Amino acid sequence: MKKLVSVLSVLVALCLVIGCFAACSKDDANVSDGNAVTDGNVVTDGNAAEEDAAESTDLLKVIDVPLTNEEYAFAVTKGNEELLASLNDFLAEIRANGQFDAIMNAYFGDGEKTGVLIADAEVDTENENQLVIATNAAFAPFEYVEGEYYYGVDIEIMNLFAQSLGMTLAVNDMEFDSVCTAVGEGMCDVAASGLTIKPEREEILDFSTSYYNASQKIIAAANDTTFDNCTTVEEVEAILAGLAEGTQVGYQTGTTGAFYIVGDADWDFAGFANIVGVGYSNGAFAVQDILNGNIAYVVIDEAPANNIVAGVNG
Repeated sequence: MKKLVSVLSVLVALCLVIGCFAACSKDDANVSDGNAVTDGNVVTDGNAAEEDAAESTDLLKVIDVPLTNEEYAFAVTKGNEELLASLNDFLAEIRANGQFDAIMNAYFGDGEKTGVLIADAEVDTENENQLVIATNAAFAPFEYVEGEYYYGVDIEIMNLFAQSLGMTLAVNDMEFDSVCTAVGEGMCDVAASGLTIKPEREEILDFSTSYYNASQKIIAAANDTTFDNCTTVEEVEAILAGLAEGTQVGYQTGTTGAFYIVGDADWDFAGFANIVGVGYSNGAFAVQDILNGNIAYVVIDEAPANNIVAGVNG
């Protein structure tokens, strides 16, 4: 019994010693690894250092100052009043029954996305039961390809619209600057491509009611501080106008971003004489050239800007 008590005493003593070392090690770690740093009675959160380190891995950022005020809408061939009326009635219906909000939540919230199988959406010129949309499926979150499916706000709305007409959806994926022409000349039924209502486009298209308010924003390298103190569009434009002669800025060809940089009378955009605009077939290619060091900035619609930057930064 005495021997057992001695053994227990030794074990207790060892536990106390280990506990002391553990406590000392923990205190030392708190000072050295930044989990919690004390200064008198003030305790600061050492996680900030870890957050700063994480932020430093970002490659890109969006300058959070809207440069324009736009409205997205769908469009049909000029004079196709029957299809336009059906489309406007449908948009009003899905706003009323909650389907529109559900789709928006899928791409701007935590809702569930519904894709359209690419193989099922091929255009068949002999099938009169297809609703053929013209789009550029490289403009997430409005239209894009993921695996074997088309996804996006416009894709889901148009798929439901086709079903409401007793038709199937067919997707004609093309360069963005061909979308308006394809519908204007009757080769496709509906332009569904994050399309901004614009007087020049209204000459060959009839637009539906607007379904989304958009703006242009600038994408820059994460370590670029040029626009960091800007809070207004006037401040941003003053800096753009003062950039070095020949500064290259990218945009997707045929979009508002292009009109903003090079100038456009319909939009009342003066453009920037010192800037060399560089056009790309889609925004992702333009942004890649920032990373490659070939251009300084990209001007693109806000939602795709956020989507691209989030994807690049991981």
